[in-house]
Amino acid sequence: MSNILESLLAGKGYLIADGAMGTNLFAAGLVTGDSPEHWNVDHPDRIAAIHRGMIEAGADIVLTNTFGANRHRLKLHASESRVAELNVAGARIARSVADSAGRKVLVAGSMGPTGEIYQPVGPLSIAEGRDAFAEQARALKQGGVDILWIETMSGREELEAAVTGAAGAGLPIVATMTFDTNGHTMMGLAPGDAIRFAHTLDRGLVAFGSNCGIGPAALVDSVRGIDAAAEPGDVIVAKGNCGIPEYHDGHIHYSGTPEVMAEYARMARDAGARIIGGCCGTSPSHLKAIVDALAGYRPGPKPDRAAIEARLGPVGAGADALAAAARPARAGRRRRG
Repeated sequence: MSNILESLLAGKGYLIADGAMGTNLFAAGLVTGDSPEHWNVDHPDRIAAIHRGMIEAGADIVLTNTFGANRHRLKLHASESRVAELNVAGARIARSVADSAGRKVLVAGSMGPTGEIYQPVGPLSIAEGRDAFAEQARALKQGGVDILWIETMSGREELEAAVTGAAGAGLPIVATMTFDTNGHTMMGLAPGDAIRFAHTLDRGLVAFGSNCGIGPAALVDSVRGIDAAAEPGDVIVAKGNCGIPEYHDGHIHYSGTPEVMAEYARMARDAGARIIGGCCGTSPSHLKAIVDALAGYRPGPKPDRAAIEARLGPVGAGADALAAAARPARAGRRRRG
């Protein structure tokens, strides 16, 4: 396990990861269709303010604004040649804010999916994916990150490409997958099978877990599945969305309150997570509720699904909400067509 992560975990037994980057970027003025990563160069002050808010709320780990800064995603913005520039800039912004925090705050280099489908179903080979992630990892290391944080993965092929590509940078690696399709990833991987596959990679992976998804109940349920298949010493990550996604006026909003996120945090801790934060919709005020809920908290018995649903609502509620929202949206598109 990693030196730096291990020493921090040894101090209090758990760590607080930050909240949403995307949601807070939109609140700061990002427009749909624009590249969030361009803001590392165009509006570094706004990125720094988001990191600062999360650290002031109590985050021990902040993720860089580089989720889509691989060559395949940047190609959508004609910026595939700017991988090094945008990753280094994003890492340096987070590093500067973390270093001025007055306490130890880790900087994690965020690495999201390529957006491509892997062979044999799609055109991208694991080797091509690995090269893209290796390029991004090198730039994040150059910018000064402490660890590499692979997130929102859905398939074995992309997880393998990301972990093996990132490993070349020689930094500790955290990876999380998204279990948003009937308790599985979009590519059909169950939580227990996901961590068993992660163990086969064995390339500097120091923590594994679940992020994003369809709501706190489903996230905690996925952590429960990961924990059931975990090996002694495994560090599990929970980084769930702020409540259930709801569709209003053409936009996705999240129903979570600080109280909901506090309950989620304690249940995630009960389920076995040792790194806990928020994903989509999570503001500094929501993160502060997570921090306060875990301060002095002693984990209780591991919850079963019935206990999760009794405290956080139905595990499938988020999927039902999105399906209901999609029906009028599709109908609207048909009327316009």
